[in-house]
Amino acid sequence: MRPHTGASADVLRYTAFSTDPRGGNPAGVLLDAAGLGDDEMLAVAAKLGYSESAFLTEPPEGLGAPGRAFTVRYFSPRAEVPFCGHATIATAVALAERIGPGDLVFETRAGTVPVTVTEQDGTLRATLTSVEPRVGGVAGEDVREALAALDWPAADLDPALPARIAFAGARHLVLAAATRARLADLSYDFDRLEALMRRLDLTTVQLVWRESATVFHVRDPFPVGGVVEDPATGAAAAAFGAYLRELAAVPEESVLTLHQGEDLGRPGVLTVELRAGDPRVRVSGAGARIPEPPGGQVR
Repeated sequence: MRPHTGASADVLRYTAFSTDPRGGNPAGVLLDAAGLGDDEMLAVAAKLGYSESAFLTEPPEGLGAPGRAFTVRYFSPRAEVPFCGHATIATAVALAERIGPGDLVFETRAGTVPVTVTEQDGTLRATLTSVEPRVGGVAGEDVREALAALDWPAADLDPALPARIAFAGARHLVLAAATRARLADLSYDFDRLEALMRRLDLTTVQLVWRESATVFHVRDPFPVGGVVEDPATGAAAAAFGAYLRELAAVPEESVLTLHQGEDLGRPGVLTVELRAGDPRVRVSGAGARIPEPPGGQVR
């Protein structure tokens, strides 16, 4: 069975990492993008204005169970991105509503991403398994430039969580604030941060504050996508899990809770799971359909 929306450019709207359409991170989901070119997909994403939208087509031969495997591409309003976690969660929930919960496989530009959807008490919850992550250093001058763009003094950083670049499908610069107040105060130089991010090939800057051993608050500026801030960022959550494991900042077996979007009025909750012996990171969250706005579908 192949999902079909009834028109090649009918776009569904779902939020990820929340059961409330007013929370989490909204994404466009086009379940049948066959025949659409890159410029057309970019135009749809730009018209929607969400941080990313997902576009599905037939999978490579032999990938996954028939009817439950797809090629997925992700577009921000400005450009294609190799992987997007929140649009993956949103897409998985949208598919589960149509073909039922269970296992899915998404072939992305970053690699193959397995996703499992479960249902409990009427709520669908999706778990993605990242591509193999990696974590590397970042030059001191690049950290200083990021702090200058953010207007954050270096003294406001948490020395226990040093700056790193982490990857789990996309690259993110991780910077840890020493206080919740520092994280809440975000008013940055959009063009300056965008220039640095393009030079370092970053998708977002993952700003974090540690509330407890397993609970974090995070924010993600996303100027390279034409968006001031991403409300909930699954790819960055996966990268952050790998970052914490690399630093031995959490046990090898860990379940972490990330709160994101509160400062934007779109609260969401991301669950990050680390498993001993498996380098990949699992990111879970709920999803919900967003009611169609006046005027109906994007076409």
